Amino acid sequence: MLDNSVSTAARVLPVDIRRFPWTSRLASDYVYAFDALQPFYSGNPADAAAWRGAIVRAQQHPRQRERVAAILEAQQRRRGAPPDALAASASLADPRTVAVVTGQQAGLFGGPLFTLLKALTAIRQARRIRTEHGVPAVAIFWVHGEDHDWDEIKGCRVLDADSAPRDTEISRADAADGPSAGPIAKVTLDASVERAVAALEQALLPTEFTAGVLASLRAHYAPGIGMADAFARWIEALLGQHGLIVFDGSDAAAKPLAADLFAREIERGDAARLAGEASRRLESAGYHAQVAVTEASRALFDLTSGREPIREDGDTLTAGVRRETAAAMAARARTAPHEFSPNVLLRPVTQDTLFPTVCYVGGPAEVAYYGQLRGVYEAFGVPMPLVMPRATATVVDANAFRFLTKYELPLESLSAQDEATLNTLLASQLPPSVEAAVDEARRALDATMTAVAGELPRVDPTLEGAARSTLARMQDDLTKLQAKVIQAAKRKNETLRRQFTHAQAQTFPGGKPQERALGLIYFLNKYGPSFVERMVDDMPADMGTHAVIAL
Repeated sequence: MLDNSVSTAARVLPVDIRRFPWTSRLASDYVYAFDALQPFYSGNPADAAAWRGAIVRAQQHPRQRERVAAILEAQQRRRGAPPDALAASASLADPRTVAVVTGQQAGLFGGPLFTLLKALTAIRQARRIRTEHGVPAVAIFWVHGEDHDWDEIKGCRVLDADSAPRDTEISRADAADGPSAGPIAKVTLDASVERAVAALEQALLPTEFTAGVLASLRAHYAPGIGMADAFARWIEALLGQHGLIVFDGSDAAAKPLAADLFAREIERGDAARLAGEASRRLESAGYHAQVAVTEASRALFDLTSGREPIREDGDTLTAGVRRETAAAMAARARTAPHEFSPNVLLRPVTQDTLFPTVCYVGGPAEVAYYGQLRGVYEAFGVPMPLVMPRATATVVDANAFRFLTKYELPLESLSAQDEATLNTLLASQLPPSVEAAVDEARRALDATMTAVAGELPRVDPTLEGAARSTLARMQDDLTKLQAKVIQAAKRKNETLRRQFTHAQAQTFPGGKPQERALGLIYFLNKYGPSFVERMVDDMPADMGTHAVIAL
């Protein structure tokens, strides 16, 4: 059941994430049994002392702060960032300033709802550090412009006027695909983005906010604009006023700051080796290793001809058709670092080489793979930040919220795309006398026919089997009768069916959790620009709690 201990005035209901079948043991223990995972992380984000230690480490580690601040400012001015975001990036030059960092791929139209939840969690944690620890703190959103997973970011799902999922997507002009495809940052939007916005307009339920939201969307997502740049501008437009710093990780100007890091990884291959060792320890402890590690590799991609992984081949390194000695490739990384990109194992260390990161905000997969990286951080001499699970939420309207609270349905029960939960709910609404009469009939039938089957062998031993077959048929008939009663209840209570379908469509569109299925644009269209403000204020920050929020 949903926990009704929270005041309904707050219109928020908490759900323990351990109830969800998709919650991994690692994600659960990270919040509720952290001691078991302590060897894999730098500290428990639920421990105030861990925050104090992380702040000191982030402040004391040497970084090129003024240069980083200048790179950020150049990006922001090119995008037209709001004053609050500019002020936040300027503050990074202050040696006292620390950062809460999060990031995501450049999803179409801002990506799914969880992208916003990541950013809002980072903003709230930065505020908390300023308030509770009295040090300057900023929130940074790293746009993963050098990722290549086009299928993951090319589409956007919304609900139409009938609460049915509607998908729209764009094409990639270069038609590249697969692990060797070029980075998303090199993708320029074409005319397909105009068709996608038009399709979105047809799909969305018209509201008083639709015209403004679509006009803003068209201004940011237009032919000729880079995919990653459009995403960065859109997120900055939504959250820059809250001081969020948006950083395009594909910016060549930032690569020299990580040149030595890249060269060392090429020369020694520490990241893959150490992450592989941590993977084995995690699995021995009963957890999963999020990232499959190829230890005969380097935690980098070569960008000179697409996005090629770097692997060992005898005494040389290969990247696609390119073959070099480690020394030659390391020298190239030092002189032309823009030709390289860190993979998932090295990007966190790269990130924290640039920024004074006290905490990284991640989803369940990111929290898991950080558990493979403590040794990597130590090898490169970079302080590992705390890892904070992002907020997780389902946003519903007032009708769905009332339905969930009235019938105390477990949220996760709505994920199944069948009528099992509805049937159980309808059965619970039957008059007790009907259910009691059916149950009594079943018990009486079992008792009577069992007695008959026990007596028949006195007449003919072969008749016992016939008696039991008869009992099975009668039980089946009774079950069918009960089903007909439920169907009659369905016809009689179409209102309950509509309420169930309405809540199910909002919470698990297409059977997937809302925050992963529905695009951020759906909520902006439905609730207007104030949606972001309301989420900043209403979103619970408790780790291990999924919030059902009524707006």
